Amino acid sequence: MTALSPSIVWFRDDLRLGDHPALNAAIHRGGPLILLYIREKDAARKPGGAKRVWLHHSLQALKSDIEDRGGALILRTGVAADVIDALIKDSGARAVFWNRRYHEPDRDRDAAIKEALTERDVAVESFKANLLVEPWEVRTKAGTPYKVFTPFWRAAKDGMEVSDPLPAPKKLECVDKVLSAALDDWSLLPTQPDWGSKMLNHHTPGEAGAIARLTDFLDGPIEDYAQGRDRPDKALTSKLSPHLAHGEISPRQIWDACKDNEVTSRKFLSEIGWREFSYTLLFYNPDLATENFADGYEAMEWDHDDQAFEAWTKGQTGYPFVDAGMRQLWATGWMHNRVRMVVASFLIKHLMIDWRDGEDWFWDCLLEADLASNAASWQWVAGTGADAAPYFRVFNPFGQGEKFDPNGDYVRQWVPELKDLPNKYIQQPWTAPDKVLNAAGIELGRDYPEPIVDHKQARERVLEAYKTARNSA
Repeated sequence: MTALSPSIVWFRDDLRLGDHPALNAAIHRGGPLILLYIREKDAARKPGGAKRVWLHHSLQALKSDIEDRGGALILRTGVAADVIDALIKDSGARAVFWNRRYHEPDRDRDAAIKEALTERDVAVESFKANLLVEPWEVRTKAGTPYKVFTPFWRAAKDGMEVSDPLPAPKKLECVDKVLSAALDDWSLLPTQPDWGSKMLNHHTPGEAGAIARLTDFLDGPIEDYAQGRDRPDKALTSKLSPHLAHGEISPRQIWDACKDNEVTSRKFLSEIGWREFSYTLLFYNPDLATENFADGYEAMEWDHDDQAFEAWTKGQTGYPFVDAGMRQLWATGWMHNRVRMVVASFLIKHLMIDWRDGEDWFWDCLLEADLASNAASWQWVAGTGADAAPYFRVFNPFGQGEKFDPNGDYVRQWVPELKDLPNKYIQQPWTAPDKVLNAAGIELGRDYPEPIVDHKQARERVLEAYKTARNSA
């Protein structure tokens, strides 16, 4: 019997073995495998610092999982088409499998690779793996993509048939002696090791870590998620976003795990739906991270204040709820979603700094750094996006703290210099009498900054700027 030629399975944002359609198809084809991850030189947007930290550990975990099954993960750097061509030439591979991506530059590269390989009689197959519904699967009755989340998600659920997740293979037969780069040679970890290593105190990258995180969430916090998800002082969110961004778990696996408790899971699954909606927006608007989605805002005059931006990035704005969030982000590579909205609103609408500067900072600091979700969410807050918060909605940074961190526990955790302030003043330390500040060992301007802007004046300023921009559009 003639031995089957090898198949290449190209891993991208799908660093798992379970529910991996491309891997499953290659195994069913038969023949030995080349399990490949490419550090693409021609990537449209390079991963930020925090995402590189996660990627290192995620690839390390995937490599170990593959080796436990008798296989090998091949790491290469270069232009993807060239890397794949070289592997085909060296190995005699006659099939390439991958799971689909949705950002236009990635799609264009994939399409060009597929066309070139098909012309040479190399089979190429791609699969849906990282979304429940692909962007072209959900459209309005007029045949256009949805621009509002609620009808999008309603239509998606109505037409969605979610099949059971695919099991992880128990054994992997791979081609012997394929050259691979060493992961450590990629220098994904930061030159300041404390920054990267401390992030991992809060997370466990890899497929096993993702499944454990989901299991822990479903075993308890999800019961209170609908009512308590806006409370950053409580551990009620799943923290699955970095795992989803790297494909260590699939939306189908999450959906399947939640199906036995549909009522309790409904609100949580709607957040998975927001991720799906964000990818639809990105698919039809590839410049979502750099161009306003909605018309009428290009004339907005942003304030390019480097000093104010630096204060925001370092959590030194004088608004404790904002500062707690920014310090949490820097320390852990993650931030609670309610706080994300508040810190984004503060940058855009209190400091009048372009939302793109904030999106770029999050891109560098978030472990998940998901292009679709990050861009869509920043535009939502800015009022420039799809189904966005209206431009005149300006989050009150201390009011949000008083409502969602009523005992100040979140602020005390991340802004410890304020820990001895009474609850009454923890969100507005500038209102505390001198004797209260003295008792807490705080001198504003020395131990903790005065507010860098006045809330009322900032609100009036930005509303006027938005009105002017819209009137001139």
